Amino acid sequence: MTSLSLILTTGVNSIILSSMYILLALGFAFLFSIMGILNFAHGVIYMVSAFLCLKFTLLLGMNPWLALVCTVIIVAIFGVLLERFIFRRFYGDMNGTIVACLGIIAVLQNSVVITEGYVVEKIPEFAHGFMRIGAFSVSWERIVTLLVGVILLVLVLLFINRTKQGQQMQAIAQDTEGAIFQGISIHGIAALACIIAFSLAAVSGSLMGSYLSFSPYMGDNITMKILQILVLGGIGSINGILYAGLILGTLDASLPIFVNAAAAQAIVLFVIVVILLFRPKGLFGREV
Repeated sequence: MTSLSLILTTGVNSIILSSMYILLALGFAFLFSIMGILNFAHGVIYMVSAFLCLKFTLLLGMNPWLALVCTVIIVAIFGVLLERFIFRRFYGDMNGTIVACLGIIAVLQNSVVITEGYVVEKIPEFAHGFMRIGAFSVSWERIVTLLVGVILLVLVLLFINRTKQGQQMQAIAQDTEGAIFQGISIHGIAALACIIAFSLAAVSGSLMGSYLSFSPYMGDNITMKILQILVLGGIGSINGILYAGLILGTLDASLPIFVNAAAAQAIVLFVIVVILLFRPKGLFGREV
């Protein structure tokens, strides 16, 4: 692979990882800002979504795109049910929420391990073939993943900043009591936040399950990435999530070219620590 091809390929991989990290971190941040929920089960939802999409394609013979849509619908409904019957009961109770999330992780992760075993799977490609420009070639699978990630990211940001519901989410995040006095339905917005957050996790899990591969424990790693992004960007800052996600996505895509995986993760953590030494509040948020 020539130097130019390596640079372009790394650039594509960086944007793909960054967009997926940001989408997952935004979903996590929605639930934390609106309901005060540290949804540590977000990573396992990402994992379960990949397995669901795989089962739809292999067992039911669905087209991967139709399988993706079905996965998003099911996971979004699951998110609404969690909000109604679990998260709502622990509103304002951080310790109770953490215990509930740990229970969700244990149930879902062990269910997958029992039914599937410790396996590494891969969802059939959403797009086949390669795009070639001179000596540079990239799979259509990567291009599709990149486009879907970027488009979803733009749509989410437009929703937050340009729609009535998005403004209500921001109002609740800034002042819950004031939002209630303005007639905003806290539970309705919380349910909407769960739909968005769980849908983003479903899309990310399905696309990354095809772009890379997945296992029953991949949710643990992605949860750590989400927390790193939130801490680095600054708790409660959407701009911080965007910049931190871009930084971590670029590092995760480029460092393995030069060092092994363990060293790459160590370097990422070192970079985060150094940045926080100079900016204890994160890039844009309040102190962590």
